[in-house]
Amino acid sequence: MIYSKKGRRARVPGGFFHLVEEKTRIKAHGYGHGDLIKLKDEFGFEWRGSAVRNSDNSVTYRFLTSLGKHLSGVANDPLVILRDERGSTWKGFVG
Repeated sequence: MIYSKKGRRARVPGGFFHLVEEKTRIKAHGYGHGDLIKLKDEFGFEWRGSAVRNSDNSVTYRFLTSLGKHLSGVANDPLVILRDERGSTWKGFVG
């Protein structure tokens, strides 16, 4: 008898994050899953965020600091592209 899964469960999005701002090369890294994601940049600012899986299997990320700065964007694969409040692009991956 052959066993197989009927369907795949949707995993909670998250893991280890490594992001780099395109122009200034500021790096941010951290970890987390679902509603509890924490990143820290080179200057010591802490970014708290969440990840939500969409119906098309993409993931929407939102991050916020205590100073009111924010990052948001969508990812399809481990590659993540986010924009901040000034329009700067942050690229990276989730492992």
